[in-house]
Amino acid sequence: MLSSLRTGVQGVWRAASRSIQTSSALQHDSLFVHRDTPQDNPDIPFEFSEANKKRVEALLGIYPEGHKRGAMIPLLDLAQRQNGGWLPISAMHKVAEILNLPRMRVYEVATFYTMFIRRPIGKYHIQVCTTTPCWLRGSDAILKALTEGTQCHVGGNSPCGKFSISEVECLGACVNAPMVQVNDDYYEDLSVDDAKEIVEKLKMDEKPKPGPRSGRFASEPLGGLTSLTDEPTGPGYGLQDGLKS
Repeated sequence: MLSSLRTGVQGVWRAASRSIQTSSALQHDSLFVHRDTPQDNPDIPFEFSEANKKRVEALLGIYPEGHKRGAMIPLLDLAQRQNGGWLPISAMHKVAEILNLPRMRVYEVATFYTMFIRRPIGKYHIQVCTTTPCWLRGSDAILKALTEGTQCHVGGNSPCGKFSISEVECLGACVNAPMVQVNDDYYEDLSVDDAKEIVEKLKMDEKPKPGPRSGRFASEPLGGLTSLTDEPTGPGYGLQDGLKS
């Protein structure tokens, strides 16, 4: 009887194991494991500029003694901006030195947050949101227009070296989908023509007007306000008479 039970359990386990489905692993365009290159290796020195050294001191002054490591992300961001938009390993070492931390602690942060770019990129980093709200509103067409206009594939740089394109998760402007981020600016409510116009202006080093392209302000309804359209009532409105002074 015990043998029959064991055989039955093994049969159920085999059936369950055969029903497991797996999906293919997708490759991300971010670099999470460092490999020395001629452009990025520990032998290339990194030092903050004189102006940024003052910013470093100001950032460290925000945090009390014993908690200076809280400045790690601002310092990494400062180093990345100084280095043309990407973060070399020598800059990570400098931040670890300033914060008196093991280098691994800095590696962990720099490879976790996709805001830190671990490869040389172009002057204009175009981040295209393709998460569900943007996808439903046509982000695929926007991405195609951008890659064709810049001759740049996702995760790479354009032949001219001016553009880089990344496909990213939600950037928090779902109401204004589809949208893209170029460096620090958001461009929202985009059409294919808008995407082409943005690329053409960037090619001439002109800054396109950021924000919604639909004519609305921020995330207000396209058809105008539907609530809070009357003047607010004064103090005591709706208060029962027994509570009025």
